[in-house]
Amino acid sequence: MVNLNYPEISIILPTYNERENINDLIFETSLYIANHTGRSFEIIVVDDDSPDRTWELVEKQYNMDSKIEVIRRIDQKGLASAIWTGIRESRGNVIAWMDCDFSMPPYKIAELINKIYDGYDIAVGSRFIKGGKDIRGPADSWTAVILSRAMNCFIAFMLGYSFKDYTSGFIAAKKNVFDVVKIKGNYGEYFIGLIYEAMKFGYKITEIPYYCLPRRAGYSKTGDNLIDYLKKGWKYVLLTLQLRFRNCLKLKE
Repeated sequence: MVNLNYPEISIILPTYNERENINDLIFETSLYIANHTGRSFEIIVVDDDSPDRTWELVEKQYNMDSKIEVIRRIDQKGLASAIWTGIRESRGNVIAWMDCDFSMPPYKIAELINKIYDGYDIAVGSRFIKGGKDIRGPADSWTAVILSRAMNCFIAFMLGYSFKDYTSGFIAAKKNVFDVVKIKGNYGEYFIGLIYEAMKFGYKITEIPYYCLPRRAGYSKTGDNLIDYLKKGWKYVLLTLQLRFRNCLKLKE
Protein backbone atom coordinates (compact mmCIF):
# COMPACT_ATOMS: atom_id res chain seq x y z
CA MET A 1 0.00 0.00 0.00
CA VAL A 2 1.33 3.45 -0.96
CA ASN A 3 2.27 5.57 2.06
CA LEU A 4 1.42 9.14 1.06
CA ASN A 5 3.05 10.51 4.22
CA TYR A 6 6.44 9.09 3.33
CA PRO A 7 7.27 9.45 -0.39
CA GLU A 8 9.44 6.78 -1.96
CA ILE A 9 10.57 9.09 -4.76
CA SER A 10 11.75 12.72 -4.67
CA ILE A 11 11.83 14.73 -7.89
CA ILE A 12 13.94 17.89 -7.75
CA LEU A 13 13.15 20.68 -10.22
CA PRO A 14 15.74 23.50 -10.11
CA THR A 15 14.24 26.64 -11.65
CA TYR A 16 15.19 30.11 -12.76
CA ASN A 17 12.71 32.04 -14.92
CA GLU A 18 10.69 28.99 -15.97
CA ARG A 19 7.26 30.48 -15.35
CA GLU A 20 6.00 29.43 -18.78
CA ASN A 21 6.97 25.78 -18.26
CA ILE A 22 6.93 24.82 -14.62
CA ASN A 23 3.28 24.11 -13.85
CA ASP A 24 2.81 22.00 -16.97
CA LEU A 25 6.03 20.15 -16.16
CA ILE A 26 4.87 19.39 -12.62
CA PHE A 27 1.52 18.13 -13.92
CA GLU A 28 3.02 15.89 -16.61
CA THR A 29 5.79 14.57 -14.38
CA SER A 30 3.29 13.72 -11.64
CA LEU A 31 1.09 11.92 -14.14
CA TYR A 32 3.87 9.75 -15.56
CA ILE A 33 5.29 8.83 -12.16
CA ALA A 34 1.88 7.90 -10.80
CA ASN A 35 0.90 5.88 -13.88
CA HIS A 36 4.22 4.19 -14.64
CA THR A 37 5.86 3.57 -11.26
CA GLY A 38 2.88 3.18 -8.92
CA ARG A 39 4.96 4.63 -6.09
CA SER A 40 4.47 7.57 -3.76
CA PHE A 41 6.41 10.70 -4.63
CA GLU A 42 7.10 14.33 -3.85
CA ILE A 43 8.21 17.14 -6.15
CA ILE A 44 10.57 19.78 -4.79
CA VAL A 45 10.88 22.99 -6.81
CA VAL A 46 14.07 24.84 -5.89
CA ASP A 47 13.85 28.34 -7.31
CA ASP A 48 16.66 30.90 -7.25
CA ASP A 49 14.32 33.86 -6.63
CA SER A 50 13.36 34.10 -10.29
CA PRO A 51 12.57 37.63 -11.50
CA ASP A 52 9.54 36.16 -13.31
CA ARG A 53 8.37 34.80 -9.92
CA THR A 54 8.34 31.15 -10.94
CA TRP A 55 8.20 30.17 -7.27
CA GLU A 56 5.08 32.26 -6.68
CA LEU A 57 3.23 30.71 -9.60
CA VAL A 58 3.88 27.19 -8.29
CA GLU A 59 2.80 28.15 -4.78
CA LYS A 60 -0.50 29.53 -6.07
CA GLN A 61 -1.20 26.56 -8.32
CA TYR A 62 -0.24 23.81 -5.88
CA ASN A 63 -0.75 25.37 -2.47
CA MET A 64 -3.19 22.61 -1.48
CA ASP A 65 -1.07 19.74 -2.81
CA SER A 66 1.06 18.16 -0.08
CA LYS A 67 3.20 16.42 -2.69
CA ILE A 68 4.56 19.72 -4.04
CA GLU A 69 7.13 21.74 -2.08
CA VAL A 70 8.59 25.08 -3.15
CA ILE A 71 11.94 26.32 -1.87
CA ARG A 72 12.68 29.94 -2.73
CA ARG A 73 16.40 30.67 -2.39
CA ILE A 74 17.27 34.32 -1.97
CA ASP A 75 20.86 34.31 -0.72
CA GLN A 76 22.21 31.43 -2.80
CA LYS A 77 22.38 30.85 -6.56
CA GLY A 78 23.48 28.17 -8.99
CA LEU A 79 22.26 24.94 -10.56
CA ALA A 80 24.48 22.54 -8.63
CA SER A 81 23.74 24.06 -5.23
CA ALA A 82 20.00 24.13 -6.04
CA ILE A 83 20.09 20.40 -6.72
CA TRP A 84 22.03 19.81 -3.52
CA THR A 85 19.46 21.84 -1.58
CA GLY A 86 16.74 19.62 -3.01
CA ILE A 87 18.63 16.46 -2.06
CA ARG A 88 19.05 17.66 1.52
CA GLU A 89 15.33 18.43 1.80
CA SER A 90 14.16 15.25 0.08
CA ARG A 91 12.46 12.39 1.91
CA GLY A 92 12.47 9.71 -0.79
CA ASN A 93 14.92 6.83 -1.09
CA VAL A 94 15.17 7.50 -4.82
CA ILE A 95 16.13 10.96 -6.09
CA ALA A 96 15.67 12.28 -9.62
CA TRP A 97 16.06 15.62 -11.34
CA MET A 98 15.81 17.18 -14.77
CA ASP A 99 15.86 20.51 -16.60
CA CYS A 100 12.59 22.42 -16.38
CA ASP A 101 12.19 23.51 -20.00
CA PHE A 102 10.83 20.20 -21.43
CA SER A 103 14.11 19.49 -23.23
CA MET A 104 14.12 16.35 -21.08
CA PRO A 105 10.74 14.66 -21.66
CA PRO A 106 8.92 13.96 -18.40
CA TYR A 107 7.67 10.57 -19.57
CA LYS A 108 11.28 9.34 -19.45
CA ILE A 109 11.66 10.12 -15.75
CA ALA A 110 9.51 7.11 -14.86
CA GLU A 111 11.76 4.87 -16.96
CA LEU A 112 14.86 6.15 -15.16
CA ILE A 113 13.23 5.62 -11.76
CA ASN A 114 12.14 2.09 -12.63
CA LYS A 115 15.75 1.24 -13.50
CA ILE A 116 16.68 2.05 -9.90
CA TYR A 117 14.07 -0.38 -8.66
CA ASP A 118 15.49 -2.93 -11.11
CA GLY A 119 18.74 -2.82 -9.16
CA TYR A 120 20.82 0.02 -10.59
CA ASP A 121 22.32 2.69 -8.33
CA ILE A 122 22.17 5.42 -10.99
CA ALA A 123 20.20 5.75 -14.24
CA VAL A 124 21.00 8.56 -16.66
CA GLY A 125 19.12 9.86 -19.68
CA SER A 126 21.60 9.82 -22.56
CA ARG A 127 21.59 11.63 -25.88
CA PHE A 128 24.66 9.81 -27.13
CA ILE A 129 23.80 6.12 -27.02
CA LYS A 130 21.78 4.23 -29.62
CA GLY A 131 18.23 5.55 -29.63
CA GLY A 132 19.15 8.96 -28.22
CA LYS A 133 19.42 12.25 -30.05
CA ASP A 134 20.11 15.93 -29.41
CA ILE A 135 17.48 18.10 -31.10
CA ARG A 136 17.31 21.87 -30.85
CA GLY A 137 14.85 24.46 -32.07
CA PRO A 138 14.49 28.24 -32.43
CA ALA A 139 14.87 28.84 -28.69
CA ASP A 140 18.16 26.93 -28.49
CA SER A 141 21.13 27.57 -30.74
CA TRP A 142 22.50 24.72 -32.87
CA THR A 143 25.86 25.79 -31.48
CA ALA A 144 24.82 23.90 -28.35
CA VAL A 145 24.41 20.65 -30.26
CA ILE A 146 27.84 20.84 -31.88
CA LEU A 147 29.68 21.95 -28.74
CA SER A 148 27.87 19.48 -26.50
CA ARG A 149 28.88 16.58 -28.73
CA ALA A 150 32.46 17.81 -29.00
CA MET A 151 32.66 18.35 -25.24
CA ASN A 152 31.43 14.84 -24.51
CA CYS A 153 33.94 13.34 -26.94
CA PHE A 154 36.73 15.18 -25.12
CA ILE A 155 35.48 14.17 -21.67
CA ALA A 156 35.07 10.52 -22.71
CA PHE A 157 38.61 10.53 -24.13
CA MET A 158 39.96 11.85 -20.84
CA LEU A 159 37.79 9.96 -18.33
CA GLY A 160 36.67 6.81 -20.12
CA TYR A 161 34.43 5.68 -22.97
CA SER A 162 32.32 3.35 -20.83
CA PHE A 163 29.98 6.29 -20.17
CA LYS A 164 28.62 8.38 -23.04
CA ASP A 165 26.73 11.47 -21.85
CA TYR A 166 28.88 13.19 -19.22
CA THR A 167 26.89 16.43 -19.49
CA SER A 168 23.38 14.95 -19.34
CA GLY A 169 21.94 16.26 -16.07
CA PHE A 170 18.93 13.92 -16.48
CA ILE A 171 19.20 11.36 -13.69
CA ALA A 172 17.65 9.10 -11.09
CA ALA A 173 19.68 7.57 -8.26
CA LYS A 174 19.45 5.93 -4.87
CA LYS A 175 19.60 8.63 -2.23
CA ASN A 176 22.39 6.88 -0.34
CA VAL A 177 24.69 7.43 -3.33
CA PHE A 178 24.90 11.07 -2.24
CA ASP A 179 26.24 10.09 1.16
CA VAL A 180 29.43 9.25 -0.74
CA VAL A 181 29.31 11.23 -3.98
CA LYS A 182 28.89 14.98 -3.53
CA ILE A 183 27.67 17.57 -6.01
CA LYS A 184 30.14 20.36 -6.63
CA GLY A 185 30.29 23.25 -9.07
CA ASN A 186 28.26 26.24 -10.20
CA TYR A 187 26.74 25.08 -13.45
CA GLY A 188 26.37 21.87 -15.47
CA GLU A 189 29.96 20.81 -14.91
CA TYR A 190 28.85 19.26 -11.61
CA PHE A 191 27.51 16.26 -13.55
CA ILE A 192 30.96 15.30 -14.87
CA GLY A 193 32.33 15.01 -11.35
CA LEU A 194 29.23 13.19 -10.10
CA ILE A 195 29.43 10.46 -12.74
CA TYR A 196 33.22 10.12 -12.57
CA GLU A 197 33.21 9.76 -8.79
CA ALA A 198 30.28 7.31 -8.94
CA MET A 199 32.19 5.13 -11.42
CA LYS A 200 35.28 5.25 -9.21
CA PHE A 201 33.28 4.02 -6.22
CA GLY A 202 31.86 1.16 -8.26
CA TYR A 203 28.20 2.15 -8.37
CA LYS A 204 26.07 0.31 -10.90
CA ILE A 205 25.18 2.82 -13.62
CA THR A 206 23.03 2.56 -16.73
CA GLU A 207 22.22 4.99 -19.54
CA ILE A 208 18.76 5.21 -21.11
CA PRO A 209 18.38 6.86 -24.54
CA TYR A 210 16.21 9.93 -24.90
CA TYR A 211 15.59 12.71 -27.40
CA CYS A 212 16.74 16.07 -26.05
CA LEU A 213 13.96 18.28 -27.41
CA PRO A 214 13.71 22.01 -28.11
CA ARG A 215 12.71 23.93 -24.98
CA ARG A 216 8.96 24.47 -24.96
CA ALA A 217 9.06 28.15 -23.91
CA GLY A 218 11.46 30.76 -22.57
CA TYR A 219 15.16 31.25 -23.12
CA SER A 220 18.18 29.03 -22.74
CA LYS A 221 20.30 29.63 -19.63
CA THR A 222 23.41 28.46 -21.47
CA GLY A 223 23.36 31.27 -23.98
CA ASP A 224 22.69 31.80 -27.66
CA ASN A 225 26.11 32.31 -29.22
CA LEU A 226 29.60 30.83 -29.28
CA ILE A 227 31.00 33.26 -26.72
CA ASP A 228 28.31 32.36 -24.18
CA TYR A 229 29.09 28.66 -24.55
CA LEU A 230 32.83 29.18 -24.27
CA LYS A 231 32.39 31.19 -21.07
CA LYS A 232 30.72 28.19 -19.44
CA GLY A 233 32.52 25.46 -21.36
CA TRP A 234 35.96 26.21 -19.92
CA LYS A 235 34.68 25.00 -16.53
CA TYR A 236 33.85 21.62 -18.08
CA VAL A 237 37.33 21.38 -19.56
CA LEU A 238 39.06 22.47 -16.36
CA LEU A 239 37.16 20.00 -14.18
CA THR A 240 37.81 17.16 -16.62
CA LEU A 241 41.55 17.86 -16.57
CA GLN A 242 41.54 18.09 -12.79
CA LEU A 243 39.79 14.73 -12.45
CA ARG A 244 42.02 13.00 -14.98
CA PHE A 245 45.36 14.23 -13.72
CA ARG A 246 44.46 14.06 -10.05
CA ASN A 247 43.80 10.39 -10.66
CA CYS A 248 47.13 9.99 -12.50
CA LEU A 249 49.02 11.63 -9.66
CA LYS A 250 47.42 9.29 -7.15
CA LEU A 251 48.44 6.28 -9.23
CA LYS A 252 52.07 7.43 -9.19
CA GLU A 253 52.17 7.89 -5.40
